[in-house]
Amino acid sequence: MKTLVLGASPNPDRYANKAVISLLAHGHDVVPVGIKKGQINGLSIINGFPELKDIDTVTLYLNAKNQETWYNYIIGLHPRRIIFNPGAENSELERLAENNGIQTINACTLVMLSIGTFEKEEGTEQEQNKNYR
Repeated sequence: MKTLVLGASPNPDRYANKAVISLLAHGHDVVPVGIKKGQINGLSIINGFPELKDIDTVTLYLNAKNQETWYNYIIGLHPRRIIFNPGAENSELERLAENNGIQTINACTLVMLSIGTFEKEEGTEQEQNKNYR
C-alpha cells in the first residue's frame, strides 16, 4: 500500500518534502504529487491527477482553499484514511471523506512517524480524528 503526499514540493524547507523523506526512511512506498516539478530523494514529483491504485493514505499539505480542486480525485482514490496536517484542516473534506467510508485524522505525519502511530491499523471511531500534534 502506498502513501500519497499531496502538496509535495522540491523545496527542502517545506514540511511536505520532509514528510516524503521521513516516509521513505520508515520504509513506506510514497507517491509525491504537487504543482511544482522536481524531485525528492530521487522520486519525481507527479503533476496533475495521476491514475493511481492501492493508495492507503493521503496526507495533505494544502490549505483548505487549495484542496477544493482535489476533492473528487482524493475520494476517487478510495484511500483508507486522509491525514490533515497542520494548516490543512478542512471540515468540508472531512465530512465528504467520512460519508465515503474514509477515516480522517487531524495530525502531523512527521509526528506520527516519530512516535510510531503512523503505522497503526485502522482504529475505532473514537480514534478517528485523533490529534497527533
